[in-house]
This record gives sequence, structure tokens and C-alpha cells, in this order.
Amino acid sequence: MRGPRRDDRIRINDRIRVREVRVIDETGAQLGIMAPAQAVALAKSKGLDLVEVAATAVPPVCRITDYGKYQYNEQKKTRQARKHQKTIEVKEIKFRPKVDMHDYDFKKRNIQRFLHDGDKVKAVVFFRGREIAHPEIGRRILERLIKELTEIAIAESIPRMEGNTMHTILSGRPGIKKLPPEPPPERERRLQMEADDDAEMSDDGGEEANAEPDEPAEPAALIGTEASPAEEPVAESAAPAVQTGPSSPETKDGHAE
Repeated sequence: MRGPRRDDRIRINDRIRVREVRVIDETGAQLGIMAPAQAVALAKSKGLDLVEVAATAVPPVCRITDYGKYQYNEQKKTRQARKHQKTIEVKEIKFRPKVDMHDYDFKKRNIQRFLHDGDKVKAVVFFRGREIAHPEIGRRILERLIKELTEIAIAESIPRMEGNTMHTILSGRPGIKKLPPEPPPERERRLQMEADDDAEMSDDGGEEANAEPDEPAEPAALIGTEASPAEEPVAESAAPAVQTGPSSPETKDGHAE
């Protein structure tokens, strides 16, 4: 693999072939303008290199530093810049001339989400068969879309025909912010609440099962009193019938004779 061209390389020490350079030392102090040979000798005396950091300046700017450390810092800056940069993608949203209101609103929300994420959107209207004879229908759809999204989007081009399609490019306005995450649908939220309730009920049931059983209560007669010997029941004797006189026979009618 071929290395970079000589013009793209960073020139150091004896490779710096100009009449004079502006020199900055390792602490960032300005040492003024001097010949490259004098600057190289100064760098060598400190055990460092003379590195050209601004070749297009007049005169070129050189810094006295450690070339290996300078390369490491430059590569680290490049990695950090690449890490934070975002690649802009172009999302394509397709419409039909006979698009209904629900489908139009659904696709418009998708376009809004893409724009808030920092991407561009290519809105395309596809024509089939004899629909191509009425391009004004697709133009009205795209113009309406541009008008409704004018607060967050900029149309980079007016709607134009290409074959059997008509398209426009939309990009987000400067300073547009990313949308917060959407709440879950009502059904998913309800199912989650039911699952949480079931989990709480199972936890309560487990606690009751693990609880120690209560000790059986003592009879009320034995609580707080001492046991007393059982009293023998007194037998009740029937009193003998007392006769005051001889019994008189009764008649059949129940009267004494």
C-alpha cells in the first residue's frame, strides 16, 4: 500500500525547506521568526523536534515538541471527532396519489420522527398506469406536506417529476431537538399493570404461606384460673307422695262416689 503523498505529510526538522518560520516552543511561548536551521538547532538542543503545524501560514508556523507525542495527540483528536459525529441518512417515505387520511397522517408522523433524529427525508409519490396523466395530484400531496411541516422542516427542492415518480427532499431546521420517547400503547400499559398486580398478589400469598401458624387458644375456663377439683353432682331424690287419707275410688265420670 502506498503511503500518503509527500505534500500531505507533516514536515519536521530538515524537511522544512522555507526561508523563515515562526517558532513556538514547548511551553507555547512565541520565539519569533527565524531561519529553519536555527530553529532545528534549538529543538535539537532540547532533545525535541521542530514540527510544522501550519504550513499555509506566512511565514509557516513550527512548534518545538516531541514528534511522537504530537502524532499521538493528533490521532486522539481525530478519533474523538469521529466518535461524536453523526452520519446523516436519507430516509424515503412513499405515497400514492390515492392515499387516505389515516395513511397520510401515519407517514407524516414518521417523517417528523426522522427529522427530529437529524436525518433527511425523501418524500416520493408513485404513479401507476394512467395516474401519470394527473401529476397535479402528487404535487398537491407534497406541497401540503411541506406546508404542514414548515415549523421543523426545510424543503431543499420543489416537487419535481422523475419518470413515474415525483419527489422532494426535506431536512430539519437548525436547532431542532430530538423527541422524547413515546409512551407505550394503552394495551401494553394495561397488560403491564395487570402483570404488576399479579406479582404483588403472588408475593402476598407467599408471605402468608411462610408465616408460622398461630398456637391454639386455651379453653376460656382455664385462662387466668387454677384448676379446681370437680364437684360431684348432687342427685335429686324424688319426694315421697304424702297420703292424707284413704284413697277414694273414682267413678267413670271422674267424681268420687
